[in-house]
Amino acid sequence: MKRAVILLSGGLDSVTVLAMAKEQGFECYTLSFNYGQRHDVELVAAEKLSKQMGVKEHKVIPIDLRSIGGSALTDDAIDVPEHHEVGIPVTYVPARNTVFLSIALGWAEVLSAQAIFVGVNAVDYSGYPDCRPEFISAFEQLANLATQAGVEGHKLTIHTPLINMSKAEIIQHGIKLGIDYSQTVSCYQADNKGRACGHCDSCYFRQQGFKQAGIVDPTRYQG
Repeated sequence: MKRAVILLSGGLDSVTVLAMAKEQGFECYTLSFNYGQRHDVELVAAEKLSKQMGVKEHKVIPIDLRSIGGSALTDDAIDVPEHHEVGIPVTYVPARNTVFLSIALGWAEVLSAQAIFVGVNAVDYSGYPDCRPEFISAFEQLANLATQAGVEGHKLTIHTPLINMSKAEIIQHGIKLGIDYSQTVSCYQADNKGRACGHCDSCYFRQQGFKQAGIVDPTRYQG
């Protein structure tokens, strides 16, 4: 069976990507990161969803990105903005996707996996430079230059099935695949029960997605 490593945050996009990889017949290995994020309750959701969706193996890798800070998600001195920001917002975590994909690449090589799936999006994304097609293309080229598998002709592909989809389209597709989005956690400052704030960028895009999809928002909100 063909194998894939899935970057799984526990949020709406990454869970949809997991369902899509399964639909394509991949044996799925999910990878999450405890990187010092405010919203680490998402890791509980990722583990729960991995079990529910029958993945082969789920790993949580600890990385201390809080020690370098530079983001509202990893530095308590920087507030998470409760309004939609234009441009690159303070919730951008420096080099996060580069670090995550590098570790996913290592595990994929160990597993002899042919693919890595990641839920980056260039339509409704929050201005993050590491969610663009140019970045993914460059990293895939790097992956096949930097690994024994790549040098020996076993090419790895980075799949970004959501890259050109709107949030509404993602939700509609996920519903068709049977995803229960009430189990996902996307909020940048969710409480310890997984309830969303309803005000941050991530909540904004999620709310707009359900509204535009014509689907009742199942998200659990605070208050």
